[in-house]
Amino acid sequence: MNEVTRHTVKSFDEDIAQLRSIISRMGGLCEVQISAAVDALVTRNVEAAAKVVLEDARIDALETEAEALAVRIIALRAPMADDLREIVAALKIAGVLERIGDYAKNIAKRASVLAQAQPIEPAIIVPEMARVVVSMIKDVLDAFVDRNVELARAVCERDRGVDDFYNSLFRSLLTFMMENPHYITPSTHLLFVAKNLERIGDHATSVGEMVHFAVTGEHLMDRPKSDDTSTFSSPDTSG
Repeated sequence: MNEVTRHTVKSFDEDIAQLRSIISRMGGLCEVQISAAVDALVTRNVEAAAKVVLEDARIDALETEAEALAVRIIALRAPMADDLREIVAALKIAGVLERIGDYAKNIAKRASVLAQAQPIEPAIIVPEMARVVVSMIKDVLDAFVDRNVELARAVCERDRGVDDFYNSLFRSLLTFMMENPHYITPSTHLLFVAKNLERIGDHATSVGEMVHFAVTGEHLMDRPKSDDTSTFSSPDTSG
């Protein structure tokens, strides 16, 4: 390998490493945002919830940085095969993480509203549900950086547990609202919080599927969803 080629390969490797680093930072911020938003919900801390809303701009900025770097790598390096798949996956993952950040922001907004209402007993399920989705994000980003197909697949399989949490909370809240009609408004906000977390689990699973494809060139089989609340039409609740 001549000096020019060696330099080109080294520069390309550095670009890829930088791209992975940006994606990892985005993932880390998403983990912090989700945890902080749910903690603000549990502690009824309006100031903490407001901070989560403001911090979302950092995730947006990193997405823009990741997109610019990915486009530059493609334009200058003309990557092929595995390298190209990884860069395209990084572009898509950046978009997914930005969306996850929006869900965390929306949870924080609803936390501010719920802080003004009486506590709702079924809310005890939310922190554990949040812990699961945060761990999914952490592991799936590790899988991306390490190109670990087995870990990516394992994350996808854990989405069933998130759906089970959502189904359980959905049923609990329906019962709670029927027994306590004056709690319908805060219960509805809490239901949307749970739906945000369920969607975050879906997005983490999508990232796992992207990682699998980036590494192997093969798509994972479609995963069956275990959300049994399809009779209730839930709108997209990010924002």
